[in-house]
Amino acid sequence: MRISTTSCLCPFLVCLCFIQRCHGAGHHVPTKVPSKNQTKLANGETEVHHRPKRGWIWNQFFVLEEHIGPDAQYVGKLHSNSDKGDGSVRYILSGEGAGTIFIIDEVTGDIHATKSLDRERKTHYVLHAQALDRNTEEALEPKSEFIIKVQDINDNAPTFPDGPFVATVPEMSEVGTSVLQVTATDADDPTYGNSARIVYSILQGQPYFSVDPKTGIIRTALANMDREAREHYTVVIQAKDMAGQVGGLSGSTTINITLTDVNDNPPMFPQKNYQLYVPESAQVGKAVGKIKANDDDLGVNADIKYSIINSEGANMFSISTDRDTREGIISLKKPLNYERKKTYTLHIEGMNTHVDPRFSYLGSFKDTATLKITVGDVDEAPVFSMDYYILDVYENSPSGTEVGTVTARDPDSRNSPVRYYMDSKEDGVRYFRIDESSGVIHTTQPLDREDMPWHNITVMASEIDNPSLLSHVPVTVQVLDMNDNPPEIATDEEVIVCESSKPGQLIQTVTAVDKDDFANGQRFSFALPSQLPVNPNFTLKDNEDSTASIIAQRRRRFNHLTQELYELPIVVWDSGEPSLSGTSTLTLRVCPCQRNGRIRICQGEAFLSSAGLSTGALIAILLCIVILLAIVVLFITLRRSKKEPLIISEEDIRENVVTYDDEGGGEEDTEAFDIIALRNPAAAEELKFRRDIRPEARNRCGLPHGRRSPCVELDEVDVHEFIKQRLMEADMDTSVPPYDSLQTYAFEGQGSSTGSISPLDSLAAQSEQEYNYLEDWGPEFQKLAELYEEAESDVTT
Repeated sequence: MRISTTSCLCPFLVCLCFIQRCHGAGHHVPTKVPSKNQTKLANGETEVHHRPKRGWIWNQFFVLEEHIGPDAQYVGKLHSNSDKGDGSVRYILSGEGAGTIFIIDEVTGDIHATKSLDRERKTHYVLHAQALDRNTEEALEPKSEFIIKVQDINDNAPTFPDGPFVATVPEMSEVGTSVLQVTATDADDPTYGNSARIVYSILQGQPYFSVDPKTGIIRTALANMDREAREHYTVVIQAKDMAGQVGGLSGSTTINITLTDVNDNPPMFPQKNYQLYVPESAQVGKAVGKIKANDDDLGVNADIKYSIINSEGANMFSISTDRDTREGIISLKKPLNYERKKTYTLHIEGMNTHVDPRFSYLGSFKDTATLKITVGDVDEAPVFSMDYYILDVYENSPSGTEVGTVTARDPDSRNSPVRYYMDSKEDGVRYFRIDESSGVIHTTQPLDREDMPWHNITVMASEIDNPSLLSHVPVTVQVLDMNDNPPEIATDEEVIVCESSKPGQLIQTVTAVDKDDFANGQRFSFALPSQLPVNPNFTLKDNEDSTASIIAQRRRRFNHLTQELYELPIVVWDSGEPSLSGTSTLTLRVCPCQRNGRIRICQGEAFLSSAGLSTGALIAILLCIVILLAIVVLFITLRRSKKEPLIISEEDIRENVVTYDDEGGGEEDTEAFDIIALRNPAAAEELKFRRDIRPEARNRCGLPHGRRSPCVELDEVDVHEFIKQRLMEADMDTSVPPYDSLQTYAFEGQGSSTGSISPLDSLAAQSEQEYNYLEDWGPEFQKLAELYEEAESDVTT
């Protein structure tokens, strides 16, 4: 068998092949798929076309079987065509694991692995090889890179990285209901053999659950599993590699499965008849009793809604559900009266709020019970005729004025007399008192509406026979308004009078206020005091809309230097019964005002305003200036920090990577190679014949007489028999380790009309073969013919 490599511009030939005997893996020969640099000939051979002026070729990828053992493992061999066998070439190795895991014989180029390799830790190693002149230490060829891939064996058991698991499934589920899918992982190579092919099985949990051997999906295997009977299950799942075959590794995990609840149990009252005693003094809206139905389900499936289904009970009582205890809370809707009705009968129904239609065949999921309530007779507190009272009285009424009356009675059959009094802790006792027998409320002093328009008091009533029983009622007293407050001018501020004011010019409009309410205080009249002489400077005009206008009437110009302040008394009347009046005096200040300004401001008080800018405007202008300066600084900083683009030198020469998309037939495609000769690596150094020409005779096997490998007639022997013969020789050879048999495929084969063009191990400096006939083969070989013509011309030159 011949291994051909693509022309990768790399200087080494690594000839490797492992016939494996590890864990029953069988025989496996890694092959190389032809690329566009190879030519498939008519007889099945593949010829490799190498670029000229390159002396070495190497196998870019090769596989190293996962090695377990103390002995060094032979990996392969590096050889340069510059090596004449005289020891003048020194091989060196660098890269991942060089010198620690992989060592090389500097003379022969043999590579060995000194340590055990674990594919799960590292799948491949990238190494670099180079050949140096032992005397001058000069590189004979450029450094080349190759990759050692570690081949997998089944040394890792499946594991469940997420286990143990917790899962749930509804109770009463059908057979085959999916519960959970578990997934095991195997660190071995899934693309090689069955090392990572996992099969699942169940070790514990039958007959309740089952597992799919391929997918790991756990399903229910038993119907009608009841949570109320058993809630928790433990299932153990095993994952075994090697497709479950004998000798495979296994791992297990535990799944704790819990049955979740469904509503498959109706509520049930523990008994059908109940009795309850409720005193007639029970307060409306308060709870008077509880009742509960039991439900074996959980959560929302056990939620119960209670209701009173008969009208007798529903009119007097209500029932609600306590969410925490799921009890029915019975409350009173109306006051009870022992003298009117002594017993009540309630029919109570409890029903699930969430019903699953799948279990409707089990029943209606509700239950009923009867509750008999007995009303108890108690001595009750007096009851007021109204829930609250609203009374009124005029302000300034004399002390002792009657405000109103509250009434209470004893609801019991005895009808005991009632006594009234007020709560001494409230402020209302200062203004009011109550007659303890009649319930009449009187004032204790005159009231002022403007001081407190409303008064809130509490009146209490008790039976004379039993003073401990008290009842309360709120009483609100409204104080009605009387016109007892004169009106006055609304403002106390000075009125500004400009020096330039002319007679008849409006100075200011004034309004009035009154402490009395709307009915007596919202219509005002204005005038100057009649008892004073006529004011020569100002006059007042009543606008008849509760406002008045102050008008200038001074003929001469006002001057603040002559007189700055003036006083103007104004009389205001309200429209109440009786009508009240009040006099207010305004102060007018003379100022030299601005010509066009609407707001009259004295110059001494408006220094800043004379500039035409307010404080807010100045702040806004300064803020704008700061923002503009910040933008300018940021722009300059960005301009200085900007970098020039990188200039790629024209001398920056990079390799062009050409991708060929042709695919071969894979490892099973053996027709592309002519398997002709196999030779033992022990005889590698003895074979020095050229591999790029066809041997002249069949007896040139390259093996001397006396060796244990006989010369085989290549054309007459079957290739399978030849491989078996070489395998038997390797197995019987006791001088090599029993793990692997290294066979090197070096002979280029025969049968091609053009011969071989490989330069490997060539003894001559240049090939003596002529390639002019390539021009006659067609345009497909035109480029190849031109390359060889250029090579011959270089040699001639």
